[in-house]
Amino acid sequence: MYFFAVFVLLGTGLTANCAMHSLTYIYTAFSKPVELPGIHEFTAMGLLDNKMIDYFDSDNQNKVPKQDFMKTQMPAEYWEKGTQSRQSKQQWFKVNINILMTRMRQNDTDVHILQWMHGCKGEMQPDGKLQYRHGTDMYSYDGTDFLSFDDVHSTWVAPTVASETTKRKWDKVQVLKEYTKGYLETECMEWLSKFVEFGKQNDAIPPKVHVFSKKAKSEKNIILSCMATGFYPKDILLQIKRNGRVLTKEDGVCSTGTRPNGDETYQRTDRVEILRTDVSTYTCEVNHAASGMHVEKEWDHTLPSGSGPIIGAVVAAVVVLLLLVVLAVLLILYKKGKLGGSNSSDSTSDGSGETLQTVATKGNNDIEASKALMKGSDESVDSAGSKDSGVPGDTPSPQSSATSSLQGGKY
Repeated sequence: MYFFAVFVLLGTGLTANCAMHSLTYIYTAFSKPVELPGIHEFTAMGLLDNKMIDYFDSDNQNKVPKQDFMKTQMPAEYWEKGTQSRQSKQQWFKVNINILMTRMRQNDTDVHILQWMHGCKGEMQPDGKLQYRHGTDMYSYDGTDFLSFDDVHSTWVAPTVASETTKRKWDKVQVLKEYTKGYLETECMEWLSKFVEFGKQNDAIPPKVHVFSKKAKSEKNIILSCMATGFYPKDILLQIKRNGRVLTKEDGVCSTGTRPNGDETYQRTDRVEILRTDVSTYTCEVNHAASGMHVEKEWDHTLPSGSGPIIGAVVAAVVVLLLLVVLAVLLILYKKGKLGGSNSSDSTSDGSGETLQTVATKGNNDIEASKALMKGSDESVDSAGSKDSGVPGDTPSPQSSATSSLQGGKY
């Protein structure tokens, strides 16, 4: 149970949408060592668009880069101050886990977990700048939401009775609320913009472009798709053109938006339904500025195969062949006298009280014998898924400056 609780916050508020970017910091602390491979008493990590960019744990005691652009773009001082900040947070978490355990009358028999996640999301504007959309600052204890900050109303939200004490204390401190809101809406966004730009310059991967058609519900139409996949970062321009004119929603274009692949790259597909007989020139234009790729790929008018009539003909042929085989077998058996023909002296009941031999002799012809065979048959056929600034030491944290007296040891 506790093993999975470590990752509760990892999936919260990190979904990437089209033209959206996020910067998130996640801290996880255990009340005592768990002695499991890869699980540390304290860990901290930064994520840019779900991609880890820095990492710290209690065993290694150093904040280290996890992406090449972080290593090349950020000076040594950034990592030194970041290490000091994370070490102080480790102590803050240790003190506050003990406070919460005491408040909830828990002992040290079980392992308890305190987590903190904070960060911001921004939407890319046409001018290339990120605009603030949402901020997150929340705490979790033993896998359950403990406290979160409502940045719209500048107040702390307590979802449980145990967290109401902390909410009342923190709501009374105006400077804490102002700092938290300011960090999410301004400082976090500044670092998000900087990291996104660094990522574009260093890790850009161009997309692979595909143009293809598939069947529509109406047999007269097809769905034309333009797909770009395997690119990074996520910002991309994709549009379908007909005879040079860009098609829009009014023309029936629908889009999946930019979605993550499983390998930290992204994909997007736009579709439009057109007549199967349309001979217009359709092109797929893709512009991925980060990788410098700009391409227009023309559709070759290859249509989806009309497999319906072909399959029907094949099925019909198979049925006819099976019927012929059955008739041939019956004829052979009949000639050998195994189906009650006139050459047989056996008497077989047809369920009507008369024998097959008697019926055959009454009419003494093949038609009556056939009727008797059908009437007498009783067989059936069987079908076979910290407020970390760029220089963390320069801003308040759960263990430093103004927030030290507000948070440290006073959950």
